[in-house]
Amino acid sequence: MPREWRKWSLEVIVRGFFVQLSLIGMIWLIVSVPVFWPVEPGREAARRIAAGARFKRGVLEVILEQLKPPPAGWLLRSDLAHSSALISVRVSDEALAGNNSDFDSKAKVADRRVRSALELSPADSILWLMLYSLTTSRVGFDTDDIRLLEQSYSSGPLEGGVATSRNRISLAVFSLLDNAMQQRTISEFAAIVDSGLIEDAASILASIGWNQRDRLLAGLSGVGLVERELLAKRLAREGLIVAVPGIQLDERFQR
Repeated sequence: MPREWRKWSLEVIVRGFFVQLSLIGMIWLIVSVPVFWPVEPGREAARRIAAGARFKRGVLEVILEQLKPPPAGWLLRSDLAHSSALISVRVSDEALAGNNSDFDSKAKVADRRVRSALELSPADSILWLMLYSLTTSRVGFDTDDIRLLEQSYSSGPLEGGVATSRNRISLAVFSLLDNAMQQRTISEFAAIVDSGLIEDAASILASIGWNQRDRLLAGLSGVGLVERELLAKRLAREGLIVAVPGIQLDERFQR
């Protein structure tokens, strides 16, 4: 084969390869862009919801509308399902708080989306927590629903992004929990303090956790000294003098 012919054949092969590569890239963009483009606003909104942030009226419903993916995209993106579920639950919560007549319909949508997201991510602890909260707000509390709370703990024990919300919810039904779940709740409170979330810990203890304060405080024995002292001082500033293990406040905090 002449040298020129071999050279031309090689160029054809190389060009053909890059043409195929370009076609693959174009196809990927066509298929993926409808799935990927709305994810980031939803992901950021879901992150803020998990952190307890509040939103202006109507903002979340606009984001939720943008998150409606094609059927194939729903199956491909568990993070999209996660975001859609969390936003739907918050939208239904806002409808409940505002005593809106469409709460039931929004709650049904949220329930369906949470369950769909859990099919994709069965180890997502915040989704189990949301399902528990949503179920109790829709049909009232039932001891059988505690299994959803238990599943949240099993999926993400001591998980920072969920802990403060879950701890409040668990303390609200503390007396109905079995011994293992009660201990998980106490350990979670200790982890909140140990993580330096002093404001959250003080708020929990001074409100929903006050009836269980002795057990919660006793569970702090393994927490860092600095964090224990910060909690004791924060509570003292609210006029709550409690027995935090290993901490003795001076007189100015006793007044």
